[in-house]
Amino acid sequence: MQTSHERPAIKPRDPGLDFDETVPRHWFGGNALATHIANGVNLLFPAGERFFVRSVHHYLDKLEDPALRAQVKGFFAQEGRHARTHERFFERLEEQGYEIKPFLRVYEKIAYGILEPAFPPAFRLAVTAAAEHFTAIMAENALRERFLDRAHPALRDLLFWHAAEEIEHRAVAFDVLGTVAPSYALRVAGMALAASTLAAFWIAGTLVLLEQDRRRGDVDLRAELRKLREHPIGQRVFLRGIKSYLRRDFHPLEAEIDGLARQWLEAKGMA
Repeated sequence: MQTSHERPAIKPRDPGLDFDETVPRHWFGGNALATHIANGVNLLFPAGERFFVRSVHHYLDKLEDPALRAQVKGFFAQEGRHARTHERFFERLEEQGYEIKPFLRVYEKIAYGILEPAFPPAFRLAVTAAAEHFTAIMAENALRERFLDRAHPALRDLLFWHAAEEIEHRAVAFDVLGTVAPSYALRVAGMALAASTLAAFWIAGTLVLLEQDRRRGDVDLRAELRKLREHPIGQRVFLRGIKSYLRRDFHPLEAEIDGLARQWLEAKGMA
């Protein structure tokens, strides 16, 4: 599949982050709900990113375009570092008393022990392309609106670094899908499963962490859930993402957001 959009360079980086004892339990401006919405999706990243790599790697030998092959290898390197760095933050969550392994076991069993092998490689690639679209939207929102400025510096830098690199490689899985299985129906089917599973597991992870805070007496769970109206993720991530992705002429690089990533990376000396 050829694209008229210029592909950004994909460069794996080491942000050198330290999640030490200065990271508080409610690291997002002291707000339990905002913290656990972020933590909830963070729990999904390592296993999810390794699934993305597996899905794309399956077709590596079928890619004849050297530029796309180079992009794919950069994608692998970035996603691998994302997974490992988020798992280092998991250690801090456990030090703070959160029990995350039971949730991770259930999530990984359902998503990658049951669902992944139930679908053929092309469908798994379609799910990956759609999920990468959602992560690019989340990355754009974070870098454009700067709401993470209220977060602890280590988590702020983790999520901004992750966001910048998600923007860089946002088109890789989509371009591989367009090369090996250019079916609009397949793309839409992949979007349906990606949206439903991402939303379900994200909500589940958030609720698991909030419930643990409730048991400790740290939060009023009902009060926190009422605050969800202040976090319109469904509209700003899912509905927006689905609407754009369903256009037949959609391409991830049509969104002119590379400057957002470049600006943050340059400020950190990582461009």
